[in-house]
Amino acid sequence: MRRRRLIGLLVALGVVAGAGAFAFVASSGVHGSAMATAGAYLAAWQRSDVTSMEQLVADPPADFTDRHLAFADQFRVSALTLKPGSLKVTGEETAELPFSGTRQLTGMGPWAFAGTLRLAVKDGAWKVLWGPETLHPALRNGGTLSLEETEVSGVELVTRSGAAFPHDSAAEPYLDRLKERIGETNTGWAIRATAPGAEGRTLVVFQPPPARQVHVTLSRPVQAAAARALDGVDEAAAIVAVKASTGEVLAVADRLGEAGAFERLFPPGSTFKVVTAASLLEAGMTASSAVACPPSYAGIANSGDQTATTLAGAFAVSCNTTFVQQALTSLGAARLERVATEWGFDGRKLPTGVGGQCGRLTPEADRSTLALNSIGQGTVEASPLCMAALAAAVDSGIWRSPRLVTAKAARKLDGAPPAEVTLDQRVVQDLRTMMRQVVSEGTAKDAGLGADVAGKTGTAEVPAGRPHAWFVGYQGDLAFCVFVKNGGSGAKVAIPIAARFLGAL
Repeated sequence: MRRRRLIGLLVALGVVAGAGAFAFVASSGVHGSAMATAGAYLAAWQRSDVTSMEQLVADPPADFTDRHLAFADQFRVSALTLKPGSLKVTGEETAELPFSGTRQLTGMGPWAFAGTLRLAVKDGAWKVLWGPETLHPALRNGGTLSLEETEVSGVELVTRSGAAFPHDSAAEPYLDRLKERIGETNTGWAIRATAPGAEGRTLVVFQPPPARQVHVTLSRPVQAAAARALDGVDEAAAIVAVKASTGEVLAVADRLGEAGAFERLFPPGSTFKVVTAASLLEAGMTASSAVACPPSYAGIANSGDQTATTLAGAFAVSCNTTFVQQALTSLGAARLERVATEWGFDGRKLPTGVGGQCGRLTPEADRSTLALNSIGQGTVEASPLCMAALAAAVDSGIWRSPRLVTAKAARKLDGAPPAEVTLDQRVVQDLRTMMRQVVSEGTAKDAGLGADVAGKTGTAEVPAGRPHAWFVGYQGDLAFCVFVKNGGSGAKVAIPIAARFLGAL
């Protein structure tokens, strides 16, 4: 009984509303409403009723019907769906209705677009003010649309598990380059828009089913975690993650531009102390060897009040003067260069499948350059990919050339096989101890990293702008590098990104 009363109330409200609308029409002398006309036009358009559409248009062109039929024929339109937005009143007798639409193109697929219906009162009724841009916005002011054959990749790249890549993965430049290198192509279709006096632009490409799938080493969950960890980072940044036991790249989220995580070199700052420490350990020191951490040494000062009594302690708090003093008194440029070469710092190209390079340093004999090199400044440069490989080498005990495809494919695409260098296991074991101490009591302490994470921070000074922020490390079999160009402090900027990345896995 209560439901019947409610229905009666709703009907009564409808009658009242209808009466009010009729009164408005009678008093204003305008038949219908902007929304009613727009809705009728979109409905007629959707069912391809061009005659009804034309009746709703103010001063339609003589070729109105021909234009619509020619458009549908040119682009092989088999179906059309339209969705109105919210009506916007632009004047006493003018209005606009934004809408979205999808055309289904035979043999190609869906083509989404958006437009605006302009309406006005003409001869006492609401009418559509039609223009070519009503068909598609690209036709405004003499613009044209064309359907053209185009060459597209004949392969579909998928993750290591066969899954599609996450949306906005930040790995797109590498995937596009890999497709180009593989070189297999198919014929697809592209819709191009051309405006008078401007270069044409591609609106959409329709690609036929690929001839075959190609698995890359990227992991969908690791790639997604890396990409989302960079969301909200204002500076150019990158995350590279590597499976330490194989060298397979599990993620490359690159917002540096131009495949910068693989190709561009930057001063690594204190993350290079992994290599300097490896040189000192190979020379006979241990993680517990006694060292000094003076406020300054050979013209280089520490960034704050730091104290350390062992090599591991100096590494944990990143005492610059410890490593400068030891490099000048115990190492020499030749030994540092030799060990750096083992760890990839010899200008070598990396056979990843899409190219790339590792790092380099110029072996200078003068003391000031050696001092700067020992703390990752001076002539030392590295790519984020190289620094991820460095962390993976500590984790696994073997320096492996990282790759994005199988070792066989990398050799075919880059002309060289991925390399492996077995490192001194005593040195590696001490480096693991030192990198764990960075997280437990050093520059990465209380930063939201798990107890099983080991790493090294880096803040690299540059001639102009803020320093680059670095953090390299590993967790289990996953090694990684976080790099923020001109980001500032590695501890304050790079570590929180690393924590978000690891926390999402």
